[in-house]
Amino acid sequence: MQLSREEARQPCDDCRRAYLDGVKGHLDKARSAADEVFGWRRPWSGSIAREGVWSNLRGADVLLLRLVPDAEAVGRASEVMALVERHLDKGDPRRVRLAHRLRHIVSGELTPGDRELLARALDSAYSNLDGELARVRSLRNMLWTATVLVLVGVAGLALYGWLDPRSLSLCFAPKASAGDPNQMHVVCPSAEYHDRTANTVPSDLARPQDILTVEIAGLVGAALTVIASLRRIRGTSAPYMLPLASAALKFPTGALSAFLGVLLIRGAFVPGLSDLDSRAQVLAWAAVFGAAQHLVTRLVDDRAQLTLSEVGGPTGAVGDRQKAAVMEEDESGPAGTGGAPAAVRRAGAGSPGGPDEHPDGGPAEATTVTRPGGEADR
Repeated sequence: MQLSREEARQPCDDCRRAYLDGVKGHLDKARSAADEVFGWRRPWSGSIAREGVWSNLRGADVLLLRLVPDAEAVGRASEVMALVERHLDKGDPRRVRLAHRLRHIVSGELTPGDRELLARALDSAYSNLDGELARVRSLRNMLWTATVLVLVGVAGLALYGWLDPRSLSLCFAPKASAGDPNQMHVVCPSAEYHDRTANTVPSDLARPQDILTVEIAGLVGAALTVIASLRRIRGTSAPYMLPLASAALKFPTGALSAFLGVLLIRGAFVPGLSDLDSRAQVLAWAAVFGAAQHLVTRLVDDRAQLTLSEVGGPTGAVGDRQKAAVMEEDESGPAGTGGAPAAVRRAGAGSPGGPDEHPDGGPAEATTVTRPGGEADR
């Protein structure tokens, strides 16, 4: 609608036509991205297309800001300033300069330089927003890639344990049989063996599903941490399911940490935990180690929440430099004109330092200026 309105305005010179063609190009690209059909690729490509739609719409908006009438540009000045405050740093020169000129733009003193400043500042704010969304997408992709790689490793361990259970045995021989000291108990993650001969090697009794059983117990422990972490997850308007990617990483990591934890106990690496007495203890420790993955993955959760908070989050109130610039502008007049002396403004309010007073606070002497016509101004 805005494009059609601007096309109808006259005159339409070559420069204006170039801007209108640019707006059309952005809208065509946005429409193409919105209409694209991804099929099975939608979970990976759909959000990127949505980002492409919005990026092209923002580009068209910047070009339209150069074409709209002065009254509309003045009306959008506060909107542009709000976007600049959200996406540009407080020390950014464009943000400082726009804050310096905002009062005069809103009051209707719009110059060609002010319009260019509005367009450049809006373009920079949109570019930073695109960069923020790109960082979210990059982190999302890294999390899903890490999840797939860890899942492949966990599946590989389970398959290796199934094909050769003795090589990665998780069986324990905690004590001899109470009835016969020449016999012993063997505890494995998926079974318990009683009254075995004293020379029995525990790894000979390992079963193919032992590692898989430990990994499942680790998954259960990781699931509890995922549920507990939901209280810290906040919704987001970003077109990427970053919290979901962060939560999904916990499951294979929990399975892997459960296997490593039980393997360390099996190797007597942890003092006092070298002999587990029952299958239930093995599974319990596997669940504990599965939940312990939260000590590592919580760093990923914090990174994900920090990245999401950077998208569209305010970079703070107007900075001190901006406030100083606005105050200076208010006192000294429009930039570039030298401005009325601050003493004149203070004089109007009867403040010290005005032309009606001496520096010591006494009244100023009257000054008479004689014009060529004989009239005198005091």
